[in-house]
Amino acid sequence: MSTQTPQAIRGTQDIFGPDAEAFAFVVETFERVRKLYRFRRVEMPVFEKTAVFSRSLGETTDVVSKEMYSFEDRGGESLTLRPEFTAGIARAYLTDGWQQYAPLKVATHGPLFRYERPQKGRYRQFHQIDAEVIGAAEPQADVELLVMADQLLKELGVSDGVTLQLNTLGDGASRDAWREALIAYFRAVKGDLSEDSQDRLERNPLRILDSKDPRDKVFTAEAPKIDDFLSDEAQDFFAKVTGGLDAAGVSWTRAPALVRGLDYYRHTAFEFVTDRLGAQGTVLGGGRYDGLMEALGGAATPAVGWAAGIERLAMLVGEKGEAPADVIVVVEHDSWERASMGVVAQLRSNSLSADLIATGSMKKRFDKANKLKPRTILVLGDKANGKEAVLRFMEQTERADLINEIVEKMVLPNFSSLL
Repeated sequence: MSTQTPQAIRGTQDIFGPDAEAFAFVVETFERVRKLYRFRRVEMPVFEKTAVFSRSLGETTDVVSKEMYSFEDRGGESLTLRPEFTAGIARAYLTDGWQQYAPLKVATHGPLFRYERPQKGRYRQFHQIDAEVIGAAEPQADVELLVMADQLLKELGVSDGVTLQLNTLGDGASRDAWREALIAYFRAVKGDLSEDSQDRLERNPLRILDSKDPRDKVFTAEAPKIDDFLSDEAQDFFAKVTGGLDAAGVSWTRAPALVRGLDYYRHTAFEFVTDRLGAQGTVLGGGRYDGLMEALGGAATPAVGWAAGIERLAMLVGEKGEAPADVIVVVEHDSWERASMGVVAQLRSNSLSADLIATGSMKKRFDKANKLKPRTILVLGDKANGKEAVLRFMEQTERADLINEIVEKMVLPNFSSLL
């Protein structure tokens, strides 16, 4: 039997220390912000029937054809580890009776899985935060989600250098007319396009517009623009979105090349982009997907949502050390060991973070506590005779009176009995 220590799977990560604190900060901030906007928390299965994703993402998309972790269970049914949240939420909306709550605002976060080449900030198991509004056709829903995303980035402290790029894909008729014009335009130069774009030309021509291949960029600049095909209704919808953002004080810039290739996307498409993460600059993105429910076999239902990678946001947040303890209790004489446990329990029950140092070298216990840089140190007993109980405030704390009160209540009445 090999004695070699097993290694982590390539493309996965173990998160610890300052990285874990930054990760937790992103999640905690998201949870706080989504409550401000009255988004209801949902928990979704980690795996779904493969058809949920193949029908919603499209059989021919890269995610479905190349990147999904799919497997057969013992009953022969094909299951897939979720590569994104939206499809599962849409499935639950149709199958669990969530229509009764429409318009429904929901939010979630957790791990997702895609089989792709690992790179900086991108892993085969990764984590996202996600927010969706289902059953709301009004542009107000788009505005609310965008304002929420903008506030989240500000409260995370990562909004500097982040730009909201915004586009419209028009309503169904506008998009279809634009799509046909793009096919006709790119057919004329098909032989000069990249292999990927030649493959996408007939089934997904909008994806050519955001191609990074230099062979495609020669032609995308002069490609037909959505603005030439927008109906009056689509123009009005986009004007209400941009007007709402202006009213809320959210800066944005028009990005005509920003698209969503799948046919069920309509109207608003957006990305919050930064140049601080190299080539992978999108930190949060989403759009309106009014046709998704129909693709899953349900009735036509308007919806809009966004998602953001927690790892990428945590990279922007930077290292976050653990917050210092409010109190560390140091036992410097064994006669105080039992009472110290009661003191620590009382501190924690009053929402004070506390830790106990009662083991190891008696001479080094205070030094160990001091190195942790807590706000307060409570020393119980001196090393020689156990008679001291000293409270030391190492930095200014608003809760000094509460700490004093707890120590006086828990320590002083019992002092004589512990000698």
